[in-house]
Amino acid sequence: MFDYRTMFDLSDRVALVVGAGSGIGQASAMGLAAFGAKAYCADVNLAGAEETARQIEEQGGQAEALYIDILEPDSIAAGLAQTGPVDILVSTPSVNVRKPLLDYTPEEFDKVIDLNLKGTFQVVQAVARGMAEQGRGSIIVFSSIRSQVVEPGQGVYAATKAGVVQMIRALAAELAPRGVRANLIGPGVVETPLTAQIKNHPDWYNAYAQRNAFGRWAQPHEMVGAVVYLASDASSYVTGSIIFVDGGWLAVDGRFSPPL
Repeated sequence: MFDYRTMFDLSDRVALVVGAGSGIGQASAMGLAAFGAKAYCADVNLAGAEETARQIEEQGGQAEALYIDILEPDSIAAGLAQTGPVDILVSTPSVNVRKPLLDYTPEEFDKVIDLNLKGTFQVVQAVARGMAEQGRGSIIVFSSIRSQVVEPGQGVYAATKAGVVQMIRALAAELAPRGVRANLIGPGVVETPLTAQIKNHPDWYNAYAQRNAFGRWAQPHEMVGAVVYLASDASSYVTGSIIFVDGGWLAVDGRFSPPL
């Protein structure tokens, strides 16, 4: 008989969380470690990654900090040499340049595309090769509600978030026969360093809060349930999917409540 109590147990699994120095990546690393995984906390901000690892160890978990720059294949390879075989990959890094498309410079375009799409591809490809060889693994990439809906100033960012969905779906199809699953998470508005610009503008911040069903922003730890689910055996038949953790943003068509 299947033991349902073990569905979320991540003991003896190795998790690489890229972007673990802050925000959603930090929360993801802490959540995976809480369920038994050894968390390798990777970031270009090594001090942030070290702080995350320290907090995990304070709570009795296993963690190590790594420097990984997903824009540099050699940096990814050096990080994987330290982790050894990886069972779980969580990739969170993204950047956004908020401005109209007609005002975008080629340099700004390259900045967003290079990190959000090419960088994600490079780290996923490197880790997925090892997973395919060992015949198991779960890849979790963060996309966004912007893969589905857009607004002025979000065109290039949205393009990367939609592009990464199709890329990971293709990977899921290619690697399923080799025991590797690949899925995505699509957050709504989350209070992280990436969104600090909005929080500094109360009208903008409040408008986003009122756009979702809950009428508030999410905190990074509210993404962790989906991360642990996709990392664990609880999602053993789930691949090529995107889970939206958006407070009902995509379900709600405006905030006006008409008299019924």
